[in-house]
Amino acid sequence: MREVMTVAGPIRPDQMGLTLTHEHVLVDFIGADKISPDRYDADDAFNRILPHLQRVKDLGCDTFVECTPSFLGKDVRLLQRLSDTTGLHIITNVGYYGAAQDKFLPQHACEDSPEQLADRWTREWESGIDGTRVRPGFIKIGVDLTALSAVDKKLVLAAAITHKRTGLTIMSHTAAAIPAMAQIEILLDQGVHPEAWIWTHAHREKDNDLHERAARQGAWIAFDGLDRSELERDLAHLRQMKERGCLQRVHLSHDAGWYEPGEAEGGIYRPHDDLFTDVIPELKQAGFSDEEIHRMTVENPADAFTIAVRLC
Repeated sequence: MREVMTVAGPIRPDQMGLTLTHEHVLVDFIGADKISPDRYDADDAFNRILPHLQRVKDLGCDTFVECTPSFLGKDVRLLQRLSDTTGLHIITNVGYYGAAQDKFLPQHACEDSPEQLADRWTREWESGIDGTRVRPGFIKIGVDLTALSAVDKKLVLAAAITHKRTGLTIMSHTAAAIPAMAQIEILLDQGVHPEAWIWTHAHREKDNDLHERAARQGAWIAFDGLDRSELERDLAHLRQMKERGCLQRVHLSHDAGWYEPGEAEGGIYRPHDDLFTDVIPELKQAGFSDEEIHRMTVENPADAFTIAVRLC
């Protein structure tokens, strides 16, 4: 049976409904060597986050993809609690974030081979995360903005190996085209089809020729920095993708949130609602059909997060 894995267990892809494909509820930037759940009160975090998730649920969101990786504050128990309370399907991940000069990588990520990292991630898929029964619904990695470092390449290789073992889709914090195209080449060398890979923060790359190139290879193109203050930028990207016949590869989300340990009252929490209050109305005004919007917000996420080994 085709399925998508949430923090509450598997669901069918057609149960995902309208999906925000890249969001955060809690992120801790203290660094991998200092990260600890003792740095925040879980009840306080829950109470601060809950109204924001309830808000998007009330606006029509059905599934919320939480993209905080290990060693950056991922808290699957908190995600379970938020899912139970709001009724949102919440999807969490396995993987490591290699951007930002490797500040958020545990020491073993530098020492392990790609196969050893894949072994760690596969165990979380098979047995659960952090001593729970919560299983990941995708692989989240992060790479540097300009070119892939040796550690970045190792993370991509580990993600490819894990994908072949589990069928989990790979989401990569990437932004620019040079590291994006380099990752696609690594996946192809490993026999993994680009359909198994999401180019996260693709809106930061201004050249839509490169978005089209990656999309035609099969990659998912995530314009996941939606912001009402950047509507013209986002609409320009989406118009180009529509004109090029590539909307079937597009994801939309905000990369918003989040409760931040160490900040007073968790810091400034940016809501996850711009898609509903500003972006979708503007898309309709710009001539996007209901079917095209449904494709980007419902059908594409369901295809992307369905667990399946995608080989070339």
